[in-house]
Amino acid sequence: MSAQAETANDPLVTRTDVDGIATLTLNRPKKFNALSMAVLESLLEELTKVENDGTVRVVILAAEGKAFCAGHDLKEMREDTSRLAMQTLFGKCSEVMLKISQIPQPVIARIHGIATAAGCQLVATCDLAIAVEEARFATSGINVGLFCSTPMVALTRNVTPKKAFEMLVTGDFIDAETALQYGLINKVVSADQLDEAVMEMAGKIASKPAISIAFGKKLFYKQLEAARDVAYDMAADTMTCNMLTEDAQAGVDAFIAKQPMPEWKGK
Repeated sequence: MSAQAETANDPLVTRTDVDGIATLTLNRPKKFNALSMAVLESLLEELTKVENDGTVRVVILAAEGKAFCAGHDLKEMREDTSRLAMQTLFGKCSEVMLKISQIPQPVIARIHGIATAAGCQLVATCDLAIAVEEARFATSGINVGLFCSTPMVALTRNVTPKKAFEMLVTGDFIDAETALQYGLINKVVSADQLDEAVMEMAGKIASKPAISIAFGKKLFYKQLEAARDVAYDMAADTMTCNMLTEDAQAGVDAFIAKQPMPEWKGK
């Protein structure tokens, strides 16, 4: 993504749709796409619209400018340091992160620059993530005296505990290959291959039955934090509901008959 002129009238989050794939783009390049309250509200609004749009199969989260996201807007945070202001900001951020996990469509992070603090949280929260070789990641709040507590929630659900703790207490950057090894991202590509790689993954997901993907995504996060016996109970119920759908029955019939998969009808 190339930097664009940033004026007061520019939308903070833009949306484009192509073939069932909605791309939401953070559009605050001069501020390295820092998550101000206004950006968080705009992103939440767009995610809610996508959630209720049956034509959208996959969401790509991208960004304009040199950075993917530099975390919270520290200057804005210093303008009002009251408990209420801090609780409102971090509460809104948590609401956005939860919404990403709750919408039925898979969300792919397209990372072309740095992703720090809440920006790293954003990457960890997305269901999938593809980054360029030059991308760098950090939970760097500790460097200014602020432990990245809310980013920690997402980070520790992606990265092993010791690696996550190291990132949190040192604030050090890791490169894209290290992020891949840690489990923070899915793939590393060259800058000229980023769009192709993201669209390839998005297109592959969009070609699958949306109702089955929605069932699976919802269960995926619920079972992660459940006891194993409870997880199996939830999974059995989800499989039952999924199998009763028209798409699943048609797909199984086609497989048995050695015929091409049908056109998926479920929303």
